[in-house]
Amino acid sequence: MFNFTKRAFLASVAVLPLMASTAWAEGLISIIVNDPANPYWFTEGEVAKATAEELGYTATVAAHKGDTNAESTLIDTAITNKAAAIVLDPANADGSIGAVKKAVDAGIPVFLVNAEINQSGLAVAQLVSNNAQGAALGALHWMELATASERYSADSGANYVEFFGNPSDNNAATRSNGYETVISQYPEMTEIAEEVANWDRTQGYTKMQSIIQANDDIDAVIAGNDEMALGAIAALKEAGKLDGVIVGGFDGSPDAVDAVKAGDLAYTVLQPVAVFSREAVIQADHYIKNGSALVGEEKQLFDCLLITPENTAAYTAPFTLSE
Repeated sequence: MFNFTKRAFLASVAVLPLMASTAWAEGLISIIVNDPANPYWFTEGEVAKATAEELGYTATVAAHKGDTNAESTLIDTAITNKAAAIVLDPANADGSIGAVKKAVDAGIPVFLVNAEINQSGLAVAQLVSNNAQGAALGALHWMELATASERYSADSGANYVEFFGNPSDNNAATRSNGYETVISQYPEMTEIAEEVANWDRTQGYTKMQSIIQANDDIDAVIAGNDEMALGAIAALKEAGKLDGVIVGGFDGSPDAVDAVKAGDLAYTVLQPVAVFSREAVIQADHYIKNGSALVGEEKQLFDCLLITPENTAAYTAPFTLSE
């Protein structure tokens, strides 16, 4: 499994323009994302589209919103439109396999971004955040903050809540397992609730409200993404219980970075979506022109970065942390 390090991450976010040869300035790249109402997926689609247009392609962005039926229809549309390549954020690790196979059978190369499918050998490439590395990075910082808090004691530890993403997305389990690997080393930590909130801010808010009603003593919250964390923060604020609570996020969204600056969110783990979305289109362009993969490994991991109050000034664009 190919791993893009921080150096490769920063190099690939360079702002030098891509030079498209007029001989190749034609063809459609169909970009299919989850839900652009979420800034993460919006950035994913916009970066991929801009990169495709820089390279001389026509590009379209459509959204399946996590619905595999909608995803299948959008793949049919790409086939009908004779797309030269498809860049897809799959709706479901298992449920999207058929849609990818349909495109491949139609002779269209598929490049997956952000989420994987549970079958190798169909997509030319699967480009995703290194979720295990990012989860460990965040959890270690979260534990460092939690154990330094006035709420923590070596005997009684601290009470915490975890928010879990969409169960059909392998990223949710990978992050949760990464959190558990770190937190389990501190047996004095007590998990008082684990809630599925499907990456959604509103669900994070409503489920945090219910948790607050049932538990008067909440010391920390760790979430599988920023939207759930921001929803939890809103509920804690409304209840007058945010003060001193350590809340950690994952994604590196603009709203989350603002919350870190404001002191509401302790940190967020940046997923390099702006990097791998661009890289997917560059790899698609190479495949279209050469008939071969640019990178030998199908599954490619891009390391995550930690955003804390100390480095928010280096956040120069959505999901981009500069040196």
